Amino acid sequence: MSFAQAAARTRIKICGLTREQDVDAAAEAGADAVGFVQYAPSPRCVSPERAAELARRLPPFVTPVLLFVNAAPATVQAACDLLPNALLQFHGDETPSDCLAASNDGARPWLRAARIPLDAAQPFDLLEFAFNYSQARAILLDTHVEGYGGGGKAFDWSRLPTSVNCHLVLSGGLTAANVTDGILQVRPRCTTLAVDVSSGVESSRGIKDAGKIHRFVAAVRAADALLAKPTHALLPAT
Repeated sequence: MSFAQAAARTRIKICGLTREQDVDAAAEAGADAVGFVQYAPSPRCVSPERAAELARRLPPFVTPVLLFVNAAPATVQAACDLLPNALLQFHGDETPSDCLAASNDGARPWLRAARIPLDAAQPFDLLEFAFNYSQARAILLDTHVEGYGGGGKAFDWSRLPTSVNCHLVLSGGLTAANVTDGILQVRPRCTTLAVDVSSGVESSRGIKDAGKIHRFVAAVRAADALLAKPTHALLPAT
């Protein structure tokens, strides 16, 4: 695989894992990362100890991600002590300085979630958001729903700027049925693209379905194959 091919491959994160069999299914299907929710109100929340236990099942080169919502730096650090190789994901109302403080002044890589309103009448300036959080490893695009994440709703991808000079992670309401189209629309707009799914591969809240995980990964790879064709025009949908 050439460098260009590796850069073009869409990375996949399966989030909200709570069971051993779900971690195994995600790794077997070819996920690049798995997420462990550290937000108590979520039905997908696991303790830091449980996250570390589940992460020990991961094969090499599959990254564990710890998801926090407005957590104190000490809380983040305590979880990182148990899972030192984890990537951090800030999914609440954290300011840039909050993210830096919780990530040990940026020593630990982190993602910042941008909550995109479903209502097109509510503006959201992604370029300004990305500029403000320029030290994030990537900006994760999620749908603004009541609570934080896992709502199973997709925002209108065509509302995104035609060019965003950073790495993006597309999330919010993704399923095997729509992720191919999402990748085809969003990939041309950013430096590199990853996708993040939670409720879209579940049989019930917090319980993943191995078949849905495999079908989701297959749909992502179908999008990559389409984009690799020389005749495919890498232009945003209008």
